[in-house]
Amino acid sequence: MVAMEGTVLVIDDDPGVRKALKRILTGAGYVFEEAGDAFQALEALDANPPDAALLDIKMPGMDGLGLLENLKHRGLEIPIVILTGHGDEFTSSQCLEAGAAGYLTKPPDRAELLLTVQGAVAQGRVVRELGPGAEPPPILGESTAMHQLREEIARVAPSHATVMIEGESGTGKELVARRLHHLSDRARRQFVRVNSAAIPEELIESELFGHEKGSFTGAHRRQIGKFVQADGGTIFLDEVGDMSLKTQAKVLRVLQDGEVEPVGSGRGFQVDVRVIAATNKNLVEEVRSGRFREDLYYRLAVVVLRTPPLREHPEDIPGLVEHLTDQFCREYNRRPKTWSEVALDQLARHQWPGNVRELKNVVERAVIMELDDTISKLDLPTLPASGAVDSLLDMASLQEFQRQSEIAFLVHHLERNGWNVAATARIIGTPRSNLYKKMRAYGIEREQP
Repeated sequence: MVAMEGTVLVIDDDPGVRKALKRILTGAGYVFEEAGDAFQALEALDANPPDAALLDIKMPGMDGLGLLENLKHRGLEIPIVILTGHGDEFTSSQCLEAGAAGYLTKPPDRAELLLTVQGAVAQGRVVRELGPGAEPPPILGESTAMHQLREEIARVAPSHATVMIEGESGTGKELVARRLHHLSDRARRQFVRVNSAAIPEELIESELFGHEKGSFTGAHRRQIGKFVQADGGTIFLDEVGDMSLKTQAKVLRVLQDGEVEPVGSGRGFQVDVRVIAATNKNLVEEVRSGRFREDLYYRLAVVVLRTPPLREHPEDIPGLVEHLTDQFCREYNRRPKTWSEVALDQLARHQWPGNVRELKNVVERAVIMELDDTISKLDLPTLPASGAVDSLLDMASLQEFQRQSEIAFLVHHLERNGWNVAATARIIGTPRSNLYKKMRAYGIEREQP
């Protein structure tokens, strides 16, 4: 592997593991830092945040999942790869649900370790580059739909209006939100993202509005909420349709009065925040059914932008593929690659239920796995597109029909809920343990962003 710049913090209570990882990582050109427990790690992370971290799941004192939760509350967006032993009960789904960027079993294969670390470091650089004032990635596409979207963004960005971004999962709603922030007069202030579906209901108010020490069980310290963190800047409420009615009422108060009251405080703080929301739900239907407040909807939907699904602008696929291929070839130190006409035609005919996110995963996998300079064959997912009844009816057997239908159903609802297993299990009416079993049985895992 070509030597590259990047700092990796290894957090493990076993000196032997740290020594072995140091030898591999420094040999690959990384700057190596280490911590023997979670508390040493917190000091290192606060003092000089690395590009990525490798984290042992089982440590004395605070374990790996506890440290992940702590970092989430501190707002430290550092990609963390979990290291766990063969005998541990933790699954990749559990680790990714907790916020990890990846998952490796001890002892990790050297090639797999370096590939995973390379991806995590690249992700960490993107997070750092997208700090206040940084230029977000471009919104690509030369179709009429994408030209219209860019024009609408340019018109609404300089205003102070709240914006609702509607679109299916994987269509780039966060990218639109970042572009709105970047083109506004708040670009030099914070852009704070909150995934409403991924935060448990009992924690969402604390996450948004903060809390005082001792205000509830487990509140061992005072926490600053996301609205206060975003003061003067922009807050992006992703999957806003998943908020409870109670939380919706508090968000409405912020929009009406500009006042945030931390849990257990008894007094409010004035904030100046632009709110951008996003959803893949039909909020008009949610309002009619009583699951979403009408007054909040009209406060959020002053301007509505729609991110089109990829199947509506397939003419953009060749350009997107070229851009993504160049990006991943540089990221993984591969020679430049091209795509055959047969492969591009295969991409054009696919329905893309996961939209651009799915296309990105397909291109990344092809760049990694294809040894030739021309990518000519693809292993596209066999999951039927949403609404593709004919594909299901053409299954060879009832058993295969049931299997593919259940996989499609589970992936669809996991996507809608930000891969929060507990929330998904509650919504589809099955015990969480049963959902974990089905995910393991079908090999369902969250794709890396």
